[in-house]
Amino acid sequence: MRISQILHKVIPLLGCIPLSSGLFSAYNKPKTYGVVLFRAFDFIDVYGPLDVLQFVAHDHKIEVSLIYENSSNVLTEPLTAMMNPMNSSVWPELPPTHTFETAPKEFDVLIIPGGPGIRSPHINSTLEYIRKTAPNVKHIVTICTGSALAARAGIMNGRKATTNKTSWPNVIPFGPNTTWIPHARWVEDDSGSPPIWSSSGITAGLDLMFHFVETFYSKENATNYATLMEYERHTDPNWDPFARNETQLV
Repeated sequence: MRISQILHKVIPLLGCIPLSSGLFSAYNKPKTYGVVLFRAFDFIDVYGPLDVLQFVAHDHKIEVSLIYENSSNVLTEPLTAMMNPMNSSVWPELPPTHTFETAPKEFDVLIIPGGPGIRSPHINSTLEYIRKTAPNVKHIVTICTGSALAARAGIMNGRKATTNKTSWPNVIPFGPNTTWIPHARWVEDDSGSPPIWSSSGITAGLDLMFHFVETFYSKENATNYATLMEYERHTDPNWDPFARNETQLV
């Protein structure tokens, strides 16, 4: 049989290969990641995924860019004194590797964390960066209330997503044209381009990241990394132990 005849039979079958199959992931392993930073981001929303990616980097060549509106350190400190009533000084800072202007124009994965800063009225440059960059990435991953930031940027219209269950009433108004899934630990939406992966609150981002690793690298990698981190995974995307009764009615 000629090669052309073989290809004629095989190529139509490729569209039937599940996203999580080894054959798919072998040729689509993400190599470049961008993490969007903003004032008052949640620490674990950023460092949780980064910790997973550090393990990925031991087995796969990847590059990670930390992106902010300027080159100064990004503060996790709350935006107002009201949000820090004890005037505490426990807020870490994170230096970016790139600004919105100097960051690579394309990424395999763009990670959008959440945190109190997602409600800031002074975040327009961040929203514009997400809006402008989204068409040039292969996957978008939102952690916790990062889905609200994505919704504010206008990239969640017509999509399915989830978010932090405690912040549920404050987040979903940002996405009136988004189908919010109240019981989900994480949601994969590949109905448009790019696919959007959204997690529930904070540590649910770890479950999503391990699932992402399992999908695009290997199940063995995901299992090993979770073991090394001594993290017990939630592997059912349709069950979130923090879903509340009232969210089920939305």
